[in-house]
Amino acid sequence: MNFLGMLGKKTIEDAAVKAIKKYGVGSCGPRGFYGTVDIHLELEDRLAKYMKTEEAILYAYGFSTIASAIPAYSKRGDVIFCDAGVCFSIQMGVLASRSNVKFFKHNDMEDLERLLMEQAEEDKRNPKKAKVTRRFLVIEGLYINYGDIAPLKKMIELKYKYKVRIFLDETISFGVLGAHGKGITEYFDIPIEEVDMISSSMENSLASIGGFCCGTTFVIDHQRLAGLGYCFSASLPPLLASAAIESLNLMEANPEMFAELIRKCHIVHDLLLSLPHLQVVGVPESPVKHIRLIESKSTKEDQIALESIVSQALDKNVAITCARYLPEEKFCPPPSIRITVSTEISDEDYKVAIDVIKEAANTVLTEVS
Repeated sequence: MNFLGMLGKKTIEDAAVKAIKKYGVGSCGPRGFYGTVDIHLELEDRLAKYMKTEEAILYAYGFSTIASAIPAYSKRGDVIFCDAGVCFSIQMGVLASRSNVKFFKHNDMEDLERLLMEQAEEDKRNPKKAKVTRRFLVIEGLYINYGDIAPLKKMIELKYKYKVRIFLDETISFGVLGAHGKGITEYFDIPIEEVDMISSSMENSLASIGGFCCGTTFVIDHQRLAGLGYCFSASLPPLLASAAIESLNLMEANPEMFAELIRKCHIVHDLLLSLPHLQVVGVPESPVKHIRLIESKSTKEDQIALESIVSQALDKNVAITCARYLPEEKFCPPPSIRITVSTEISDEDYKVAIDVIKEAANTVLTEVS
């Protein structure tokens, strides 16, 4: 998911090579022991300043970032309200917390408020327990499985009304939404302080590995002692921290890249709307597009039909893929072909590719019907 085309940039590669010569390949230990080097502290400082938060914390693996952050705060006896459309890493995080998890329908604010009201009634019946119960709302900024955006303004209203803390994962929206790619807080023009903790992978927009969380010092410092992926994993190799810093440099120097990405997202979205027998799911601004069958039959039949489209497109030199989910995942969305947008691909190439997909869909789905 090379949204901003950072992969293969000469300046990023040069920064990584320079870091290898200075620091070696890896740090060989967790951050709290002997794995911290100055480049880690520099990247954390840069990320905090970029996001305009007090502090940031680095993780060596994108998946483990939110999966470690959630159980660092939410424990047995606490309550998590979680969108049913979240990705697998968030699902693993809420599972590891051993908290009482209540899933609400994807992006359905009425269903969320229903659960919050039920919890409020339960708290009234048992005020002693309510006093020691923490409540968390866990969401994605831009959902990778659906390509749509969380209604953050409404969620912040509910946050104050029902006294919950918001954990927001910006893995897909960081480097995408907002005038400077800072995610949905910038996109909706909401002060970032309104969100209790923000997490993101660096593996999509920053051409690196790992992830980060940012927020107030009071919140982030706790992870240095309680975030399992931070405490017990070898720290991020310095060469990858250097690559992320150089990516941030490019993002700050060229903010027009975000407008260019959104422009391409709209173009691809409009082109996908013309596909026969298929519908594109998500908002035009999303760089992750899901194409599903308009007339769904069964999960198995839909998957076979979509795989046939993928195969025929590949015969015409257009490589696309069906979205994949693990058997352990909850609430798997319907089968789909997933397409991601990158600033590195030209408008003309997108038109050619989607014409090929259109031809393949026409052939396969006409035969099926």
